[in-house]
Amino acid sequence: MHPQPIEFGFPPDGGLAENISWWDAEADCMMVVSRPDVDRDLWEEYLRGAERSYRRHGVERAIDVAAIADGSDTAMFWATLDSSGRVIGGLRAKGPLASADDSHATIEWSGQPGLPAVRKMINDRVPFGVLEMKTAWTTDDRDSARRLSYALARTIFHAMALLDVQFGVATCAPHVLERWRTSGAVVAPIAATPYPDERYRTKMMWWDRRTFANHAAPEQLPKIFDEMRIAATQAESQHVSRAAAL
Repeated sequence: MHPQPIEFGFPPDGGLAENISWWDAEADCMMVVSRPDVDRDLWEEYLRGAERSYRRHGVERAIDVAAIADGSDTAMFWATLDSSGRVIGGLRAKGPLASADDSHATIEWSGQPGLPAVRKMINDRVPFGVLEMKTAWTTDDRDSARRLSYALARTIFHAMALLDVQFGVATCAPHVLERWRTSGAVVAPIAATPYPDERYRTKMMWWDRRTFANHAAPEQLPKIFDEMRIAATQAESQHVSRAAAL
């Protein structure tokens, strides 16, 4: 018997007509969930921050802002804002993927022995819905970055529920991986790839909407459910408003 996916109560049509947001007291930021076509200025500010961050860390080859700027492959994105309204971090969800060819992970493992396994893991899950979490960044302030990383690790569940998909996938270096695992991600048994360069050993990790609660850190679970209740209330309000306007 397979456990059923946890339902979060989002309206059946999913998509955002306007952003969803709430104040995260622990991360000391406003978490904003939106789409590039809904919040163009915020999207562009998020991308500028990502580009600066990647360049500052010498990994600019891992981001091609020109290729993603139109937002066409981004289902939704998250921007974290400090109390002054400045964007201090974020990430985006790519997909739902139609096949492994849509995933950036195939580029990251190009020429590596693990590439066939990467492709198989993605293709096996595509029928159930797969989102790829990409272009994550945070401020360089160490304490803020740590808190933001734990908050961003929970964002996959907003997207999985809004878009009704079962799986999320991300690739990251070990120092990020340990924080993201706290939200229930499982590291794939595939050899690491030296991406974006030899300094890194990038791994693949997966979230499963059916089983994440078995793997998440106890302190993350209540936050995941609390955020989903907040997001569900706002998404439902948008749905009702759109229906009333018809």
